[in-house]
Amino acid sequence: MKVPFFGKEGRGTRRALLGRHFVLGILPAALFLWNSPASAEVAVPENARTMTGVELYMIFQGKTWTWESGAGRMESEDRAFRAWAQSATGESWAEGRWSVNDRGQLCLMAVWHSQSAAAPDKTCFSHRTLDGTIYQKREPSGDWYVFKHAEAQGGDEFNRLVREDLVAAKLAAVKERLEGQVKETKNSVRRKAGMNAVGGVQ
Repeated sequence: MKVPFFGKEGRGTRRALLGRHFVLGILPAALFLWNSPASAEVAVPENARTMTGVELYMIFQGKTWTWESGAGRMESEDRAFRAWAQSATGESWAEGRWSVNDRGQLCLMAVWHSQSAAAPDKTCFSHRTLDGTIYQKREPSGDWYVFKHAEAQGGDEFNRLVREDLVAAKLAAVKERLEGQVKETKNSVRRKAGMNAVGGVQ
């Protein structure tokens, strides 16, 4: 699976939400492994209108947004957002909130956790619509693409939104494993410190 961390910024929905943290070394891996969508960059018609917050809420509330190595859940209650992801360098999980507004934006705000670090992130997507077709782009520098065709197509990103909660159980398991790894690392450090204190290791 190609993960487009580098190169042209913003093409596609399924990108790393924490790409900049990955580059800076704050986290060991990008947490949302989002590839470029199947549809190519498109020119949004001039008469396409900005979608309302109510329209976006009806699309995303109570849905799980899936990708190849993880998923994000947007709950109706308290607008809670939870997610998990797995990459070549390890597992990560996130908890936060999601929001929509009348500027046509969906925003995902959460603190992402890995074994070695935690960092906040906010990623927003803009939406416009015309004659039943919905266009989407990642802010601030993404390209517009068709999120949902008026006549549904198999490659639409919209199809990755499902009602089933694919996050709760997986997130709990990931969180437990990572907490166990952190605990074991701390215990190992304490054991080594104790050996040094008695001259066992110089």
